[in-house]
Amino acid sequence: MRRRVLGTAVTLLLTLTAGTSWAYRDSFTPEQRAQLAKVQTVLVEAIALTDKGSVDSSQFRDVGTRRLSELGYTVVSDPAKSHDVVFRVKCEQRKVWEGTTTMGSDADLPDSPSRVWKGPACQLNYLLGGTKIKWQKEVRTDFEDAVQAAQAANAGDPGAYTMTKLKSLLEQYDFPILLTAEWGQAERLLKVLEAPGTNELRKLKVISLLGEMMDDKALPGLKEALKDKDLTKQAAVALGNLGKESIPILIDMLKNSKDPELQAAAAKGLGNVGSAHGDATIIPPLLEMLNAPDIDVRVQTEIAWSLGKLPDKRSVEPLFALDRKLQKIRHDPPDPQIKKLKEAVFWAIKQCYTEDQYS
Repeated sequence: MRRRVLGTAVTLLLTLTAGTSWAYRDSFTPEQRAQLAKVQTVLVEAIALTDKGSVDSSQFRDVGTRRLSELGYTVVSDPAKSHDVVFRVKCEQRKVWEGTTTMGSDADLPDSPSRVWKGPACQLNYLLGGTKIKWQKEVRTDFEDAVQAAQAANAGDPGAYTMTKLKSLLEQYDFPILLTAEWGQAERLLKVLEAPGTNELRKLKVISLLGEMMDDKALPGLKEALKDKDLTKQAAVALGNLGKESIPILIDMLKNSKDPELQAAAAKGLGNVGSAHGDATIIPPLLEMLNAPDIDVRVQTEIAWSLGKLPDKRSVEPLFALDRKLQKIRHDPPDPQIKKLKEAVFWAIKQCYTEDQYS
């Protein structure tokens, strides 16, 4: 049961992080990036609004203060005190629309501001040097009408009931590690990953973020995570976003692991790192395993996708040979795994076989 729950968590994390785009950081100046990397002191500001007006927001400021402090940040609440960034929390019984984020695919993530949600929500953002940065997150209740929800719960004042619910959501939402990744501070995330008290779900989140950050300082921590059977799959994928140093690790996992899911993750990681660095050393081990005896179809599928990410003449004939075998397979109804493999092989052939290569 525990393994199934963790498997579901991994799938969810991959879904939530797969669309995350860090490209908008390119809009930061070198000076801004350097400032973010050195953020230590955070000013936390909070606003709480009900239908009756502004209410005490100290509970939200306290949550922000405590949870950021847990990651080693120095937190202040007095604007007159020196600080590196301002972290803002705005919680409302009836959300005022501020539009969605403008960060490409990030706008589609579940924790991005919703243009249609009008119910209770907390919006999170930060300022650097007095400038509001595009990073913006939002947590929402599971009800839109606070009055009806309070009545159903016999909770009395809808505003107070809503603020209690929003505080609970803010307690659960892991904004500190999201901010830490946003600021490019891999060392802090590695400390969270290595801390004895960090639960496995949070470790999975940290590993996903380290991979997205593409910071080579994360390599030792991710190598260590490979030793944990519950973290290996995600760590392998994350390694694929780092430097060439991860290639031997991933090749060893692809060839020697007995777990098809881990082999598939290693193949995917090799495709990522090989394409990112133009490193063709990934091709021979991928081809070696493409038609290895008793190779799992899920592993073959990821190998095919990875071969297509770094087109190479050596891949053409093995891919054609596999395609010929696949065309002879007939199932009624079609085997969904075989269908995925056929799609991956077809795409990889299109990438690798071009007329100009042989003209």
